[in-house]
Amino acid sequence: MLQHGPLLERLLAGDFICQVTDEDAFRRLSNEQTQQEINHYLRPLNRRLVANDDSSVFFLGFHELTKEAREQLSSQFALTVQSLLPLLEWLQLVQETMGRDSALTAGDTIKLQEFILRTEDNQSLRQRLNQLASDRFFNSQSEQLDNQIKLIFRRLKEHGYLLQPHHDRQYYIVTGKIDYLIDVIRFIRDEEHLPVDDTPTQEALI
Repeated sequence: MLQHGPLLERLLAGDFICQVTDEDAFRRLSNEQTQQEINHYLRPLNRRLVANDDSSVFFLGFHELTKEAREQLSSQFALTVQSLLPLLEWLQLVQETMGRDSALTAGDTIKLQEFILRTEDNQSLRQRLNQLASDRFFNSQSEQLDNQIKLIFRRLKEHGYLLQPHHDRQYYIVTGKIDYLIDVIRFIRDEEHLPVDDTPTQEALI
């Protein structure tokens, strides 16, 4: 298992691995034999390799839902739910601002300056972005639109939803963690009946 050591460390640390974040690791995890080897190693730890519905991102789940596993999952789920509404609003804003017909998915590119320029020309979008930036998930203290947007994108990068390939170039690539997020939203909507689809736009988004 030495050849999988660094990859296992990343997974155990909570990384989400997709073709955008690490193409080589994603290709390895897509191999059935590698999956079996990793799951064999992880079983004593009560963990296993899982993927989202489209197999566009890999991460770790529990092998058996023990009491400890349920407690940890409940804690993680609570944190995810807290961030759902601001993330949903951001997804919706990007879709409207960039004139997209569908939700973001792994591999999509967002040019920061283009996003800022399009938002500046729309008072409604400016107001919504101001509200979004002040949400505790992003926690912006600035009143300047460009600073607010840059902070939002930086936070999303920190949380693994966006990748910035070059620090000196202001464009971002959507990672597979967005696909995972949308799957979580659909699960909550369908199974938990939480109000994540209060508006027609949000319902269409997911």
